Amino acid sequence: MTIPTPQRPRHFLDLKDHSKETLRLILDLSRDIKAALAAGERPQLLKDKVLAMIFERESTRTRVSFDVGMRQLGGQTLMLTGSEMQLAREETIADTARVMSRYVDAIMIRILSHDDLLELAGAATVPVINGLTRVSHPCQTLADIQTFEEHRGPISEATVAWVGDSNNVLASWVHAAKIFGCKLRIGVPEEYKPDQGLMADIKAAGDRVELGTDPREAVEGVDLVIADTWVSMGDTDAKERRRVLNPYRVDSKLMQNASSDALFMHCLPAHRGDEVTDEVIDGKQSVVFDEAENRLHVQKAILAWVFGIESL
Repeated sequence: MTIPTPQRPRHFLDLKDHSKETLRLILDLSRDIKAALAAGERPQLLKDKVLAMIFERESTRTRVSFDVGMRQLGGQTLMLTGSEMQLAREETIADTARVMSRYVDAIMIRILSHDDLLELAGAATVPVINGLTRVSHPCQTLADIQTFEEHRGPISEATVAWVGDSNNVLASWVHAAKIFGCKLRIGVPEEYKPDQGLMADIKAAGDRVELGTDPREAVEGVDLVIADTWVSMGDTDAKERRRVLNPYRVDSKLMQNASSDALFMHCLPAHRGDEVTDEVIDGKQSVVFDEAENRLHVQKAILAWVFGIESL
């Protein structure tokens, strides 16, 4: 009797791990799934599959969208936190992955350490999805791209501005700029410039990405302005961050430097009055709640894709 060699699972860890064709396939599937839901249909693509969702920190959108998305596809979810697992008693990530792979069909994890994510994926024999690490947030950026294209057409023809801090969502946007061919202008203060790893990705993106410190220059004439929270999970210097980042607040005056029909995005939660004013996030150019909704649809497509499903 010949024992078949197990296939390597399809992980979704970073945008830069995938080709443009693969990411386009996921976006197309996401749009089809969204259209089906709007028509009252819920294709049971993952009937009887179980997704383990592991959270190291608090979550609203990631938790709810993956949970609801899996259920809408006919599957089930198992919600876990690091503090209630043996991870809290120093069981290794690799051993956790080996055990979980015997129980569930896929794992989504939201954890700050990207190295821990990679260790989990390396030991797992089921698909692993990056729900967020301190290094990247690929699900969010794919949802952003879907949102932009629903409102303005191909992202490849757009110029995008990032204003504020250097963080995980910015990193995924740098990856997206290289893959999809859009222009990305970054306006961040010198104090919070990209770290060594992100700088390497920026250099690898070539002329697709411009790095600067002036928020007005970053936003000039762009099609999309993106901001994010100034104080992320794990940051302990909130007062200093607010002082340094104050000139990077996206208000109506800054938005006037962008194209007249530019969109505004924020992955939420927003700290109104810090990185963005009420008049912008609640204004006609804001698509933040469309963006939040599209997390649901994109992640359903990612869930389907890791199980080898590429169309309805």
